[in-house]
Amino acid sequence: MIQPRTLIIIPTYNEKDNVAQMVQAIMSLQQGYHILFIDDNSPDGTAQHIEMLMEKHPEVFLEKRAGKLGLGTAYIHGFKWALQRDYLYIIEMDCDFSHDPKDLPRLMSACQNGADVAVGSRYIRGGRVRNWPLKRILMSYFASVYVRLILWINIKDTTAGFKCYQAKVLQSIPLDSIPFKGYAFQICMKYAAIQLGFRVKEIPITFIDRIAGESKMSKGIFKEALFGVWEMKKMKWK
Repeated sequence: MIQPRTLIIIPTYNEKDNVAQMVQAIMSLQQGYHILFIDDNSPDGTAQHIEMLMEKHPEVFLEKRAGKLGLGTAYIHGFKWALQRDYLYIIEMDCDFSHDPKDLPRLMSACQNGADVAVGSRYIRGGRVRNWPLKRILMSYFASVYVRLILWINIKDTTAGFKCYQAKVLQSIPLDSIPFKGYAFQICMKYAAIQLGFRVKEIPITFIDRIAGESKMSKGIFKEALFGVWEMKKMKWK
């Protein structure tokens, strides 16, 4: 069944080795998805690769930004682009295949059957992580425990970045008020949705560490999440 107007937002920075494979993987699902890449002036020529793909695939779009401005601002840019064009479902995912495109229909199905936000979760029953060292798995898992204790939300994978939103959720969240750029952005979006009364449902996925390219993780991103949750508690959503 062809899905209703659905946009997949994929931020890129130095992902030339992944973009063609990602488009092929998504298109092979034959679900009618559109893809919006948001490239932060990748020095490896990622944008040029995407532009070549656009010549073959009218479902693929590109927004180019002047520099590396952060994951959170890339998604907000994409959310606004999607809402202006009346997409009904908006999905966010990484370009490095840590999020399996084959899971896209499962996230969509959750939103079509009662969820306002569907989260691809590593830490609920059936969820898994592959190719990460134990130290990083533990850090990620206990980071979510920390967030849940502070924000009092019943989300096991609070930093997950593989999500499907119904458009009404993004229309309700004051996107310009969100100051975060990394994992804190992912936490904040879930927290805002819950605070606004939307139903967030976790769907088990297998998260696989990137196949090509380099991780964007940094100490600054981790620090933002560590202290950002306290700032979120003070923010007004209604």
